[in-house]
Amino acid sequence: MNILISGASVAGPALALWLARYGATVTVVEKASTLRTGGQAVDFRGATHHTVLERMGILDEVRRRQTGGQDQTIVDAQGRPVTVIPGEFTGGDIEIRRGDLAELLYERTKDQCAYIFGDSITSLTETDNGVHVTFADGPPQTFDLLVGADGIHSNVRRLAFGPEQDHVRFLGYYYALANLDIDGENLMYNEPGRMIVIGGPKAQSFFVFAAPELSYDRYDPEQQKKLLLDAYRGGGWRIPEVLTKVPASPDFYFDSLSRVEMDHYAKGRVVLLGDAAYGNTLGGFGTGLAIVGAYVLANELHRSGYDHVTAFDRYTELLRPYAKGNQKGTAGPFLAPRTKRGISMRNLVFKRAALFGAMMKLTDRFATNIDLPGY
Repeated sequence: MNILISGASVAGPALALWLARYGATVTVVEKASTLRTGGQAVDFRGATHHTVLERMGILDEVRRRQTGGQDQTIVDAQGRPVTVIPGEFTGGDIEIRRGDLAELLYERTKDQCAYIFGDSITSLTETDNGVHVTFADGPPQTFDLLVGADGIHSNVRRLAFGPEQDHVRFLGYYYALANLDIDGENLMYNEPGRMIVIGGPKAQSFFVFAAPELSYDRYDPEQQKKLLLDAYRGGGWRIPEVLTKVPASPDFYFDSLSRVEMDHYAKGRVVLLGDAAYGNTLGGFGTGLAIVGAYVLANELHRSGYDHVTAFDRYTELLRPYAKGNQKGTAGPFLAPRTKRGISMRNLVFKRAALFGAMMKLTDRFATNIDLPGY
């Protein structure tokens, strides 16, 4: 089979690893000009994630590159400690920078798969024999199957399934990541409807704030920086100090907290994987969902003899209940409660061992709630 994957972050290369192992001819196209290194920390938790990483043959290397979950101290406006978020909550069982994981998967697949950087799909047309794809720069080609592993704002999903607004629901919050020269180690501060972390594993500065849906250019960081500055204007603690450094930040990312809601992950010869199919921004399980989804999708294709109709139906049947369970968590109200009382109640979870233990059991259940086939 000749298969095109759009997206070279985590989901795409994870699928490429399995497909190449089973003898498929795999091409991965990525809009970015190079592999995206660095980035925020991601984590794995529970037996299901560990099992898939082990079957991929990368568990030991992921452990070797892990950052190690760090405790996070919540402070008040005077900088006094209020409570501590344990590293096991923020970092799972294994925490690794997204870019390090992407680099590891790329290293394991680059010799078996063709990677095309700096290009993107502009149109797709399904025929009796495959999917005819045109590119922004490269020549058109026809593939047996097309996989959209290109994130929550998936270009493939838009081309195959329709506009983003038909499949992505805004959850009332925005977040930003910026690498700023700020002193402090993993400190978190809240005001109603907004949160800031400095010195954390996701980025040197990490912001989450409540807002109505905003209209902005996703490719204009200067416009996005202004939205962030406006949202945090008048803030206490060290917010004014941090804001003075935002305009000069060379590494800045801004996006909404949103959830992808789809009944079926495939249409004809096109199938979605990872955040493109079941993204839930900052929900805490996205990377684990991506590697589990890649495992199931590749193995269902292999087991069915590349009968894509059967394989895609089975993939959706297995993944959809698991993904929906993982999507139940909504990070915005937890990270940035809209009221002082909400902030106090959230902090209480980390002060009471019984409440924290119950929450950890719930998150572990979400991460493992799938009868993982052995294939």
